[in-house]
Amino acid sequence: MGKRGRAAVVVLGDIGRSPRMQYHALSLARQTFLEVDIVAYGGSEPHISVLEHQSIHIHKMPQWPTLPRLPELLRPLFLMLKPIFQFFVLLWYLCVKIPVPDVFIVQNPPSVPTLVVVKFASWLRHSAFIIDWHNFGYTLLALSLGRSSLFVAIYRWIEKGCGKMAHGSLCVTKAMQHELSQNWGIKATVLYDQPPEFFRPASLEEKHSLFCRISKHINEPYGRRDCVSNGSAGPQNNDPSVTPFTTKVGTDISLKQNRPALVVSSTSWTPDEDFGILLEAALMYDRRVAALLGEDDKTGDEIGWDEKQFAYPRLLFIITGKGPQKEKYEKKIRKLNLKRVAFRTMWLSAEDYPLLLGSADLGVCLHTSSSGLDLPMKVVDMFGCGLPVCAVSYSCIKELVDVEKNGLLFSSSSELADELMMLFEGFPEKCNALKSMRSNLMERVSSVRWATTWEEHAKPLITEVIAENYT
Repeated sequence: MGKRGRAAVVVLGDIGRSPRMQYHALSLARQTFLEVDIVAYGGSEPHISVLEHQSIHIHKMPQWPTLPRLPELLRPLFLMLKPIFQFFVLLWYLCVKIPVPDVFIVQNPPSVPTLVVVKFASWLRHSAFIIDWHNFGYTLLALSLGRSSLFVAIYRWIEKGCGKMAHGSLCVTKAMQHELSQNWGIKATVLYDQPPEFFRPASLEEKHSLFCRISKHINEPYGRRDCVSNGSAGPQNNDPSVTPFTTKVGTDISLKQNRPALVVSSTSWTPDEDFGILLEAALMYDRRVAALLGEDDKTGDEIGWDEKQFAYPRLLFIITGKGPQKEKYEKKIRKLNLKRVAFRTMWLSAEDYPLLLGSADLGVCLHTSSSGLDLPMKVVDMFGCGLPVCAVSYSCIKELVDVEKNGLLFSSSSELADELMMLFEGFPEKCNALKSMRSNLMERVSSVRWATTWEEHAKPLITEVIAENYT
């Protein structure tokens, strides 16, 4: 049987929220000239470069239906039925519906039933089988069931067994590579996440255009008017030439000197990201600045943000993402009485999200990792846009964040508040530490990209695995 010139990229999740697998598909199509079949769930739109590539074909599987609240007695039954449903749907797509590929590349986690089905499909269709290890599935399950659970032990056994049967493995960190080698008997190639070409610093024109497009979200506070919606660019002002950050006169666009500092955080709103840390840090920043400026008794409405320059700026936190705990934290935000800090939550298109990162002043990452062995891709994207980051400290994060060079680490809300105070003092002109980190990132922005790293590390493994499968 000869080579088919095809690859299948498998994600038991929303393909629009799986950027690394989208980038795999693009690289397989562009750099190995294969036809690519993506098998995944729908939900969020992938990047337009994936949608418009003639060699990439997306197959959206039906999902397990969202059911109304069930009686306690029925809940275990439906929890058991869901993976069975997923098993047979995935089996149908991989074994029947898509053309026979040379190689399956599957995202892990989730491990069950994904790895079992892909292994069977690869055997049935005489295809190679590569796992891209983003994390360990059993550690995510342990967040809800506990490490001592029998289900977690069984899940780990299946994950390890299927992992050892793969023809090749990629992983996201050296720490994970070491764990796979020493404790799982699996040889993996490290493929660090790198930003694709569309993650880059935004131009002034792009910033202004983006702020105009999302102005409705920016100008709508949670509850009472806040330090962003209260200014001249508030909801009462529909002038498209003015945003809270930029002003357009004729064809000339400029950044406002008294603009808020824009801080971006992307979250999946799950228990492994403690969003409460960010809320507490924002509250501390708000109170500390008030104390330093002797404005403890003032209400937000009395602060004339458009009248003069302040030693510490207003902060606008834009939080992007979807997830189960979003409403819980939105309720908490509404209860905060913040004078110098505002929050907005929104979901952006795959085209606007890179522009937001490229327009921001600082990124915040709350990812802690269930295994302690993976790295947050959101930080990689921020670095691609020349955006310095404050990230939660954990075991292998220093493989990505070079402290005081491209970002800072914190372990508590107090430490994050300290960093916000230090980085934004004198904003926008005199914040030297922030400018230094941005300058360091700008030197690397164009030198390290996904396509280059994939060509060096992933392509040789994929080519070798396909060749060995036909010998």
